[in-house]
Amino acid sequence: MKAFPRDKRESDSGLKDACIALVVSSYHSSITDSLKDGALAALKQTGLNMDRQVVLSVPGAFEIPIAAQKAAKTLRFDAIICLGCLIRGETPHFEYIASAVANGVMRSSQLTNIPMTFGILTTNSIEEALARTGPEESNKGWEAANAAIDLIETIRQINLIDNGVSNKR
Repeated sequence: MKAFPRDKRESDSGLKDACIALVVSSYHSSITDSLKDGALAALKQTGLNMDRQVVLSVPGAFEIPIAAQKAAKTLRFDAIICLGCLIRGETPHFEYIASAVANGVMRSSQLTNIPMTFGILTTNSIEEALARTGPEESNKGWEAANAAIDLIETIRQINLIDNGVSNKR
């Protein structure tokens, strides 16, 4: 596993009980495996119980939204991290798939009320994709995992407010 930088978040953030699903496309696995490694490293650093985190594999990016929605509907997960890679080719196929996946992830999150983060690369070349999977903060899996953690924290704050508990400091 690659070394990743420490995030500003403390490892005792009170999120140890959070349960997150990673839905990862196996297409372009050399890229998506690095995204997954980055996301898992970020989650581990946050102090989550890694035994509670689940990695779900799907064939390609197009299948990510349905798997994410199905996982969210179990109500087991606090957030879903969607990871994949689309590389532009010579036909319009890229635009159709990229649009469908982005809209599908957004719609799935809205329908289930479970936050889903978008760690799906849409690049012009394999080189651009590789540049987004490095061991530093440029790893988009790392970013997607931190966005999921931030969303869980925000939603928990909103739920406290909604339940009449003040968040004043």
